Amino acid sequence: MADNAATSGDEGVERRDFLVLAAGAMGVVGTASFVWPLIDSMNPSAEVLALSTVEVNLEPIPAGQAITVVWQGKPVFVRHRTEEEIKQAAEVVVADLRDPEPDSARVERPEWLVMIGLCTHLGCIPLGQKSTDPQGEFGGWFCPCHGSHYDTAGRIRKGPAPTNLPVPPYSFVSDTTILIG
Repeated sequence: MADNAATSGDEGVERRDFLVLAAGAMGVVGTASFVWPLIDSMNPSAEVLALSTVEVNLEPIPAGQAITVVWQGKPVFVRHRTEEEIKQAAEVVVADLRDPEPDSARVERPEWLVMIGLCTHLGCIPLGQKSTDPQGEFGGWFCPCHGSHYDTAGRIRKGPAPTNLPVPPYSFVSDTTILIG
């Protein structure tokens, strides 16, 4: 008899321990199912992640042509420069520029120029991407808003713009592909 009483008391303790553990586990699962969506909503959306980097195929761009891609909501000019354009950009006396920067510091490979296509004066989009656009006095880009002229390396040469067209972070993934961002 005494063994039975002791046994039934032990069963009560075991059952109580089990109920406490089960209730604790349900509490953890319930809290996690509430908190996880809240934390996950703070991650950037798929659209934002898609715009954080842009991969550009350079194969279809012949020498002397340019394309415009969008990166983080900004136009990015990608120009396949000709030997003449590279030579013009390299021959400029850097000390005479308003924002002195050698051509070699603005490109990873001389034949490819990548830069953000927003005028540094007031943010207009300069002309010069199409062969029919006015390219300014220095053969690069011309801002129609206030008359800034950029050369074939995107450096400010004339007009109210204070600095060169900025170069975004980019790298060559292969010989014919760049990754912007």
